[in-house]
Amino acid sequence: MPLVSTREMFKKAYSGGYAIGAFNVNNMEIIQGITEAAKEEKAPLILQVSAGARKYANHTYLMKLVEAAVIETNLPICLHLDHGDSFELCKSCIDGGFTSVMIDGSHFPFEDNIELARKVVEYAHPRNVTVEAELGKLAGVEDEVKVPLHRPIRSRGICHKNRR
Repeated sequence: MPLVSTREMFKKAYSGGYAIGAFNVNNMEIIQGITEAAKEEKAPLILQVSAGARKYANHTYLMKLVEAAVIETNLPICLHLDHGDSFELCKSCIDGGFTSVMIDGSHFPFEDNIELARKVVEYAHPRNVTVEAELGKLAGVEDEVKVPLHRPIRSRGICHKNRR
């Protein structure tokens, strides 16, 4: 069974009333542990790779490890880029065999983020690759994507020490 996209995987999950686990991976032991557990449960799964994990483990090594997991388990497995920060990274993953990518343009102005997401979708969909896009902004750091907090967060809750 080859790697699958999330399109059919999600369709089956919605109609069957079950969830699909998504797990970030970056080495053989993590991939083995996750896929062996999924095999016992006969559960489809999504293996996610961040940009940092891809740099650390090397794209080719990760692909071969995931291919081995598909052969050993015969499960529907999707390989997903988690929080890709550029078109070039998404394109490289798509061309290299990933079946799903997330483009995170949250570090750009909203209009530029939409345009970036559109460009990734236009490249990915003809290749049967699904796309997730981070269109809003959540302050924090996710691999190479850093989004600053632009305004203070104000609490509207009750101060617990003054509660009676």
